[in-house]
Amino acid sequence: MSKKASGLNAGNKLQARRADQRKKYKWYAKKTLGLKSKYDPLEGSSQASGIVLEKVQREAKQPNSAMRKCVRVQLVKNGKQITAFLPGDGAQKMVDEHDEVVIECMGGGMGRAKGDLPGVRWQVIKVNDQSLDALLKKRIEKARK
Repeated sequence: MSKKASGLNAGNKLQARRADQRKKYKWYAKKTLGLKSKYDPLEGSSQASGIVLEKVQREAKQPNSAMRKCVRVQLVKNGKQITAFLPGDGAQKMVDEHDEVVIECMGGGMGRAKGDLPGVRWQVIKVNDQSLDALLKKRIEKARK
């Protein structure tokens, strides 16, 4: 184990040591290198709109065994494609291909996937400017295009 430098002229060595150790801290490195903004498809915003390309089913991680309903969405703002989860029972019937949806972050730990869906970090909240929750509770009917 190395001992810290001490003495009258140790300041530069201590500063270099501190800078080196800070880079090893995950949150500091993420912030200074700008990794969130670099790889975030929403580009820092909380919600984004996109067009549904296809409906897909994702298999849940162990120990669960279920086919979770998701959609592939192409974002309007930058053209990136992401997979978004459809929350609620029967939500898959409310969403069709080429519908416009609004997605938001699911809020998993440390900005990662939530629950038993690997790689799915977003969920659908609106379909054709109508709340998916209201559609599922049959408060409103799906709008015609």
